[in-house]
Amino acid sequence: MNTNIGSRLIAAAQAGNIDLLYTIIQDDPSIFEDIDLIPFIETPLHIAASVGHLQFATEIMLLKPSFAWKLNPQGFSPIHLAMHNHQMMMVYRLVNLNKDLVRVQRREGITPLHFATQIGEVDLLIRFLILCPESIEYLTVRRETALHIAIKYEQYEALEVLVGWFKVNDRRGAKKLEKDILNQKDEAGNTILHIAALSSEPQDAVTD
Repeated sequence: MNTNIGSRLIAAAQAGNIDLLYTIIQDDPSIFEDIDLIPFIETPLHIAASVGHLQFATEIMLLKPSFAWKLNPQGFSPIHLAMHNHQMMMVYRLVNLNKDLVRVQRREGITPLHFATQIGEVDLLIRFLILCPESIEYLTVRRETALHIAIKYEQYEALEVLVGWFKVNDRRGAKKLEKDILNQKDEAGNTILHIAALSSEPQDAVTD
């Protein structure tokens, strides 16, 4: 990739300048394809998501949806960077454009659902479960479910949301899924119920 073109693309993303974006594309029509060939790279979508340029990020998503799944050299996807930088409008925009981004895994296998649980963003957590219910099945590299994470970080309201979701989930196989999740052992061999037994508050949330 041409260094000058790359610098201009970074500048366009940082400024949220869509006109400059298309000027760059005119100068180098293969720029996005070239970026997509690199396994770990900071794409324009990473930059725009980090700083909250909604229109620019939407434009990139329409032009090159695959950028939303790419990890940068630090192991983060655009939606994870948006969450880390408290750009919640950006997070909602990205998942509204592609609901499957709820299950994209960054370093350590953390999905946006895991991270929303970790930081106690309950409204976002509910939105994620509605948009992408299968994201509840994803595990971290430590074999942790979102419920493990809720207890680990003492996010008991998030835990109640997750457990409550099982009660209203009427998808085929929901009962088996609930049983599988509740019996899932993390890397240390602990299930949710084992961990919950150490604290009366989360135990009540799990067993109610």
